[in-house]
Amino acid sequence: MIVMADDDPDDVLLTREALEESQIFYQFHSVADGGELLAYLRHEGAYSASDSPRPDLILLDLNMPRVSGMEALSAIKRDPALRGLPVVVLTTSVAEADIAETYDLGASSYIAKPSTLSGMVEMMKSLGKYWFEVVKLPETN
Repeated sequence: MIVMADDDPDDVLLTREALEESQIFYQFHSVADGGELLAYLRHEGAYSASDSPRPDLILLDLNMPRVSGMEALSAIKRDPALRGLPVVVLTTSVAEADIAETYDLGASSYIAKPSTLSGMVEMMKSLGKYWFEVVKLPETN
């Protein structure tokens, strides 16, 4: 299960298409901001446990309304029930301060979003191979 937090519907669509073209056939769910991501992960509000399975990977944009990606990342890594989740920052920012801060907060990886479908497909192939074939993650309940 991959959960993407991004407020740009075009980026979500591009990512979904890239995952399909990359033949990464994991369930995919998107949320519009960090607050919705936290509600999803904590099974709060509209998200019951059956409607929000624990993700294997979180793709997190930084620049979102209400609750930013930085705020969501910080909350995830402070929460004992969530801090083990791999969080890949996938954003347009290439600012060194953003890169440093996300790693300080516990991000697993930082990737600048490719601007084309072909670039996104290549990135998703690499990301999928690494996170779903190479890395060994702990078992979840």
